[in-house]
Amino acid sequence: MSNESNPYSQPAHQADHDRGTAPEQKPIPPRLALVGVAVVLVVAAVLAGLGILSRSHANKALAARTTELAAPTVIVVAPRQGASVDSFVLPGNVTAWTDSPIYARTSGYLTRWYFDIGARVKKGALLAEISTPEIDQQLNQAKADLNTAQANANNAHIQADRYSGLVKSDAVSQQDTDTFVNQAAATAATVKSAQANVQRLNELQAFEKVYAPFDGVVTARNIDTGQLIDAGAGKELFHVQAIQTLRVYANLPQIDSQNVKRGSKIDLTFAEHAGKIYHGTLARTADAIDPVSRTLLVEIDVNNRAGELLPGSLAQVHFKTPTSGATFIVPAAALIFRREGLRIGTVVNGNVAHLVPVIIGEDDGANVQIVSGLSAADLVIQDPPDSLIEGEKVHAVSPSSQSNAGGK
Repeated sequence: MSNESNPYSQPAHQADHDRGTAPEQKPIPPRLALVGVAVVLVVAAVLAGLGILSRSHANKALAARTTELAAPTVIVVAPRQGASVDSFVLPGNVTAWTDSPIYARTSGYLTRWYFDIGARVKKGALLAEISTPEIDQQLNQAKADLNTAQANANNAHIQADRYSGLVKSDAVSQQDTDTFVNQAAATAATVKSAQANVQRLNELQAFEKVYAPFDGVVTARNIDTGQLIDAGAGKELFHVQAIQTLRVYANLPQIDSQNVKRGSKIDLTFAEHAGKIYHGTLARTADAIDPVSRTLLVEIDVNNRAGELLPGSLAQVHFKTPTSGATFIVPAAALIFRREGLRIGTVVNGNVAHLVPVIIGEDDGANVQIVSGLSAADLVIQDPPDSLIEGEKVHAVSPSSQSNAGGK
């Protein structure tokens, strides 16, 4: 087919012209390609680093915020200046001079008791009687056995003496003589055994009567007529206390342990005897500091022949001490009782808890006097949480700001 007859065909020179004018595609140089890839990787790394830094900053901010919110809010007050003191007061436990529970030594039934609670008895006073028919019969049997043993021993002694005389003239054999002599010795030992048994039962029978062991007052009666009484310490019959002189025990702080001496006079006061002062004598000390409380146990003896004071009561013991410097008054709720001793929580550096060891003086229940451990510049935590520890972060607020926040 000719070109003229095919309208879609192009002239040969036209096709060659079109091929000569088309643009050529040049390949990208390898160095330039590497540079581009490196730029992309750097940009990606920068973006990833920014993301990591952003998340790390957010985590740190969250942790700081969590720590801040976890810190307890505490109310702080400045300690109030107190007066200088030359004495301090400690609680004392009042006990009887002698305190004795009375138990039965023999078993039986209680037939009668003679003194009730509050009765003042003398040493040897009959408190109660116990019926013990079994022991009575055992005693009668033991006495009969003793009589039998004594009769046998007497007969054996006679036989031994007779044979000892006859053996000298060869009227009896030496063997028979030895037999009767040994029999006499054995029966004599039987007599001693029977006598000991009788003595034992006599003493048990004597325990049918219960006597007061010392002068005192009956503070408890736990029996009644007809009750079964068992021997031993299973059930207390009576409780007797000697109250003519009372012992008062107090725990003296270690720092003041050298300021008291045996024989020194100590004043005592009691809530039930307002305005009255009793005088005691420091009789003895434990001569050792308690490692738990760091205190010295002391005993003060006080005359109670008038019967005004009662064992088991609480006394206020007034100890003299060298005049101290400045003292401070803080709320009693500020005290922290720890195993290592008495502490007060303070705030330092604006938000850090610091536990200060202190020594207290007078205590009226609402406020306590601090004689050592605080300064005027301290900020005392008014009502510290039980879990407060040294160095803990806290939010310190004043009572006024706390009340304003509550009002809003």
